Amino acid sequence: MRISIRPVVIATALATAACTSGPTGGTAPAGGTASAGGTDPAATAGASAAASSVPATPTPSLLSTAEAAAGRCGTPVTDTGAGMPDLRGTSPDAELWALPFAAVPFKRGEEVKIVWRMTGSGPLVVGATLPDGTKATLAWGPQQHSGSNWKRPGEEWGTGLVFPKKGCWKVHLTRTAGQGDVWFAVR
Repeated sequence: MRISIRPVVIATALATAACTSGPTGGTAPAGGTASAGGTDPAATAGASAAASSVPATPTPSLLSTAEAAAGRCGTPVTDTGAGMPDLRGTSPDAELWALPFAAVPFKRGEEVKIVWRMTGSGPLVVGATLPDGTKATLAWGPQQHSGSNWKRPGEEWGTGLVFPKKGCWKVHLTRTAGQGDVWFAVR
């Protein structure tokens, strides 16, 4: 089955104004201090561009707990030039992409369809939490897709997530080999 992906067009300016006011994206270490990590854009740029025929984008900077508390939340939205705005997650050992089918920031309590592409191997496990431990509801998925017109590296899955509270949500994805994070603001 081939799935045609046509997401809601997210205005980059709107996403930037609503989600960010400084460094964005990445993981929030337990100590609350940003630390180095994620994929090295220099090391993966050639492989990513060759594998996906889409220009590689730099890995987003890291987000500390203090930055999340100050309202600076969200992995930066990129534009593929094909009307498919997406977000590149951070990972120490994989490449991770998110394609949301709703405008960012998301509305709390509403189901959001997000398509994921992630390198690595094994089944995908998805979970989302706030810094206070609140968990999002996985309404459905991960559902593996057999084909797509979204050109990013890795295998593809779809999920439906419901974020019950506003805040800065960390979505953590794991595979047998590979893990990564994407941050979303919810209002």
